Amino acid sequence: MTSKVVPLAPVDGTAGAEKSCDPSPAPDQTQTPDDEWLPFQRLDVYRVAKEFVRRVHEAKITDAELRDQATRAAKRTFLGLCEGLPIEGQPMRRKYFNEANASLHETLGAVDLAATIGAARVRDAAAIQHLGVRLKHMLRALLH
Repeated sequence: MTSKVVPLAPVDGTAGAEKSCDPSPAPDQTQTPDDEWLPFQRLDVYRVAKEFVRRVHEAKITDAELRDQATRAAKRTFLGLCEGLPIEGQPMRRKYFNEANASLHETLGAVDLAATIGAARVRDAAAIQHLGVRLKHMLRALLH
């Protein structure tokens, strides 16, 4: 497993940082030396999943049930990934990555429905969808 961190492209295709979805490390992470982070925390998939959760949380879905469903599922996506990444045994890694994948799909469904019924902004839903699709490809690669 590599610990190379690759910067993310902006969600909307622009080069401007103000419209970027680049999940640069949080301010606390940029001030922490690299040797204080575990190897899995330096992976692009970890950063994308963390940004995915942040975006879902910040979408401020107005329907309480869908907001709860989406935020819980997004957190389960991230935490399932975190549980699976450090495991060396393939059967257990597969278990956690499959759970993360299922939660990812649940999140995207809840956010899409929220946007459909007007409980979330379409722009937020599109950004979450973009990150979700990227994360899906990463999870699929981890499963093989």
